[in-house]
Amino acid sequence: MTTVTDPASGVSEASDTDLDDLRDTVRSVCADAGGIAAVRELDEDSPGIHAALWDTLGRRVGLGALGLPTDVGGIGGLAEIAVVCEELGRTLAPVPLLSSTVLAGQVLAGCGTAARPLAEVAEGRVHALAVAAPDGVWRPDAVPVGVTWRGGVAVLDGTAPFVLDGADAEVLVVAATGPDGVDLFLADPHEPGVSVRRVPTLDLSRGQAVITFTGARARALTAGGEGTEVVTRSLDTALVALAAEQLGGAQAALDLTVAHVRERRQFGRSIGSFQAVKHTCADMLLQVESARSAVIRAVRAAGAPEALAEAAAVAQSWCGEAFTFVSAECVQLHGGMGFTWEHDAHLYFRRAQSDAVLLGGAAHHRERLAGLLGW
Repeated sequence: MTTVTDPASGVSEASDTDLDDLRDTVRSVCADAGGIAAVRELDEDSPGIHAALWDTLGRRVGLGALGLPTDVGGIGGLAEIAVVCEELGRTLAPVPLLSSTVLAGQVLAGCGTAARPLAEVAEGRVHALAVAAPDGVWRPDAVPVGVTWRGGVAVLDGTAPFVLDGADAEVLVVAATGPDGVDLFLADPHEPGVSVRRVPTLDLSRGQAVITFTGARARALTAGGEGTEVVTRSLDTALVALAAEQLGGAQAALDLTVAHVRERRQFGRSIGSFQAVKHTCADMLLQVESARSAVIRAVRAAGAPEALAEAAAVAQSWCGEAFTFVSAECVQLHGGMGFTWEHDAHLYFRRAQSDAVLLGGAAHHRERLAGLLGW
């Protein structure tokens, strides 16, 4: 894939052919890894990352550098991020692209002082972002970690919840509140004063951790309270990436359902010919295509921060609930087999439920949207 990206705006000049080639590449790699079977290779003691799949996608294919500045080897922009996330969502690929490349990577890129950490992200090394408030969303006035300065050294104290892939991260990007407001810091999870606790998750393909800082030394990335704007703008890109992933999962659940209702027969007919089943499938399709429209609209807003913020809020207001609805109906229309561990339907349902509250639920984003529109 050859693309040109303005690192300041995230706008890509990739052609439709480039995007189709990228989509085919990611789909092929995921298929070679067994598709959704990669999720089943995880266990409750080590959820979240399929190391071999991420080595292929992140390092060999180069997706670790997706959407990052070109001076650290970055490729593509928001359009490429959306295409890749949609394909990863189709197979629930357990890789840290959202957590490391998109969340941590976009924040690091916004700092302008993190060339080396950005290069590490681009190489596929896992970085995790710790910015969530106790209720799981980004609230600049409720950052749970504080920073003090001792002899010119930044010291962190507090507990960061809901750190995506935090237990597998080599470096932590942390938002902390100090005298000047919220700033960003780099912390080593293996250093004294940092305690990382992996927590159980409904979705095994999406690991989370709670990280406690007790006098942990850190390196400052921003100053003067600049962290608030950096995180806010970076999260808009992440929200679109998450929406694209939800779209991919919803499309896969719909495809799974349509294939089943065509093949499953009762009373001498395929159950897909029954009116009630037809109507449910039509409702599922409506949800998927509306989600697709929301993602496309958000991608087209790249390069215009205010428009992107509004479009990202709309995308999350819709896509999370769309994926939840479609995955739930997928389970129902598969009947008894849809509730079994052996069938894949519950894996989509688990991811949908997890994603529905990741980075804030639909209600949170509608509230944000109302504020952005001055309602």
